Amino acid sequence: MDFSEKRNITRWIIVAASFLIILLILWNTYTFFQYFKDEERVKMELWAEAQKTIINADVNADIPPLPLSIIRRNKTIPIILTDEKNGVISSMNIDDNVINDKAAVRRMMLKLQKENERIVIEYVPGKFQYLYYGDSSLLNKLKYYPIALVLIIVLFGGVVYNFYRSTKMATQNKLWAGMAKETAHQIGTPLSSLIGWLEIMKADNVDETTVTEIEKDVNRLLTITDRFSKIGSEPVLEQLDIVAETEETFDYLKSRFSNQVEFLFRAPKNPIMVSLNPALHSWTIENMVKNAVDAMRGRGKLVLTIDQDLKSVKILISDTGKGIPKNQFRRIFEPGFTTKKRGWGLGLSLTKRIVEEYHKGAIKVLHSELKKGTTMQMVFKKL
Repeated sequence: MDFSEKRNITRWIIVAASFLIILLILWNTYTFFQYFKDEERVKMELWAEAQKTIINADVNADIPPLPLSIIRRNKTIPIILTDEKNGVISSMNIDDNVINDKAAVRRMMLKLQKENERIVIEYVPGKFQYLYYGDSSLLNKLKYYPIALVLIIVLFGGVVYNFYRSTKMATQNKLWAGMAKETAHQIGTPLSSLIGWLEIMKADNVDETTVTEIEKDVNRLLTITDRFSKIGSEPVLEQLDIVAETEETFDYLKSRFSNQVEFLFRAPKNPIMVSLNPALHSWTIENMVKNAVDAMRGRGKLVLTIDQDLKSVKILISDTGKGIPKNQFRRIFEPGFTTKKRGWGLGLSLTKRIVEEYHKGAIKVLHSELKKGTTMQMVFKKL
C-alpha cells in the first residue's frame, strides 16, 4: 500500500493551480501593459499633430494654446524629433549629454525605435519630420512588475511550504514517538512473563540447547523493545567500534536466514570509532539486510562492506535482487512506500531517520540495476 500516492496527486493539483494563477496574473499584467502602451501611442500621435499644427501656423499669428499645451504636457515620455536626414530638431526628457553626443544620439534613436515604431509627421506635402519616442518611466516599471510579483508569490509559497513541512514533521515526530513507545509497552508486558517462564525452564532442567536458543530470542525481543523506547527521545551516543557493532548484528542475522543466501562481511581489521547508539545502529543494519534478502526472495548473495577515508566511514550493503528503478531511488525512503504485498513501508523510512537525524549521517541508493541487484550506502563521521 502506497500512502504517498494520494499526497502526490494533491501536490500536483496545487502545483497546477499555482501555475494557472501565475499565468492569469502574467496575462492580466501583459494586457494592462499593452493598454498603457496603446494609450501612450495615442498621446504621441496627438503630440505629432500638435507639432504639425505649430509648424504650419501663421508666423504673424499667435500659436493656438492647445497644441502648445499638448507639447509641454509631456513630462515622462522620452522624445527625439528629427528632420528627414535624422538631424535632431528637438528632444524632451532625454539627458543633454546624450543629445550633445552624435554617437549617443544614434544609439538612443535605435533604442527608441526598438521600443516603439517612429511616427512620421508630414507637415506639408513631401516634407517630413520623424518622432522617435520610448516608453514612459511608468511603463518601464510595469515591465518588471510581473517578475517582482512572481518572486513575491514564490517567496510566500516557500514560507508557507516550509511552515507546512515543519508542522507536518513535528506531527510525524510525535506520531513516531507515540507509536514506538506504545509498541515498546505492548511488547514489554508479555516479555516479562517470557523471562519468568525462561527461568522456570532453567530450574526444571529443560534441554540446555533449547533454553539457550529461547534465551537468545528473548534477549532479541528485549533489544527490540529498547529500540522502540529510544524513538522520539534524545539517543545516547557512545564512542564505539562500528566494525564490531555491525559485525555482531550481521552474524546474528546470518544465522536467522536461509542457507540459500550467501552472506559475506568485508571490513578493515582495525577498529573504526564512531559516535553510535548501539541499539539503533543494530536496527538500521537489520532493516537493510532484511530488505536485501526480501529483494532476492530468499536466494542470492549479500555483501556488507565497510570502507573508510580520512573523515568518514561507509557501510555498503549489496544484493543480487530485483533492483530498484531510478525514479524510486528517493521514494523508497518515504513513509508508506512499499513494493511488497505485505508490510507498511516504514522500515527504510525509519532507517533514514535513525541514520540522518540521530547519527547525523547519510543514506542513499548508491547503485541499482534491474534484475541484477542494488547497493545501499550509509555514511558516518569518524571520531
